[in-house]
Amino acid sequence: MTLNCIAVDDEPLALGLVSVFIEKTPFLHLAGKYSSAIEALQALHHQQVDVIFLDIQMPDLTGIELARVLGQSQQGGAGPRIIFTTAFNNFAIEGYKVDALDYLLKPFNYEEFLRAATKAKAYFELINRPASTAAAPTAPEPEEDSLFLKVEYQLVRVSYNDILYIEGLKDYVKVHLQSSTKPILSLTSLKALEDRLPARKFMRVHRSFIVSLDKITSLTRNSIQIGNVTIPVSDQYKDTFTQFLNKWT
Repeated sequence: MTLNCIAVDDEPLALGLVSVFIEKTPFLHLAGKYSSAIEALQALHHQQVDVIFLDIQMPDLTGIELARVLGQSQQGGAGPRIIFTTAFNNFAIEGYKVDALDYLLKPFNYEEFLRAATKAKAYFELINRPASTAAAPTAPEPEEDSLFLKVEYQLVRVSYNDILYIEGLKDYVKVHLQSSTKPILSLTSLKALEDRLPARKFMRVHRSFIVSLDKITSLTRNSIQIGNVTIPVSDQYKDTFTQFLNKWT
């Protein structure tokens, strides 16, 4: 697989370095290099691009703003993926929010560049993998026992059986695990995560909490105990919780 790439940076030396790195990498093809985000946006209307190596701080239109424009115009996740290249580390959260594939902090070497490029290659190989078309009836697929969470700039696999409870924190969720004292922080909403979790294993009991049912150690009419943590049950979820409670009594 060969990925069509463009480089966008208003610094000539940085633009030249990224362009050289792209041309040096066997599975990348340099489709263009641009000194402004506006030039790149115009070029994207006329050519198919898989990956944009994009600087953030540029005049007229920043890399973050370009990423937002592309995100608003793309349907169903189609369109180029972005790898930010910047000298400033305070844009990591903004890059995360526009679903950047990776974030290269200047100055970076070819090894770091290749790591990000390889991640892009793996992504496109995954989404372009053909679906199986077996003619004979097949056995039902085994039920999923885990999910992937986006943590920083990677997908982390988390086993359902390892989850104690999940706490919502505005734009983030904090997933508390049995195997670690340090929770996983992922940029997603509690509602979005609730929709992905199997109802037979997890239950929403509060606007800020989802609990793993098999990790409950004790409960009352208004609260749940998981180990030494007490989780309140809010009125909004009281009916569902009461139905579950009745099974215990």
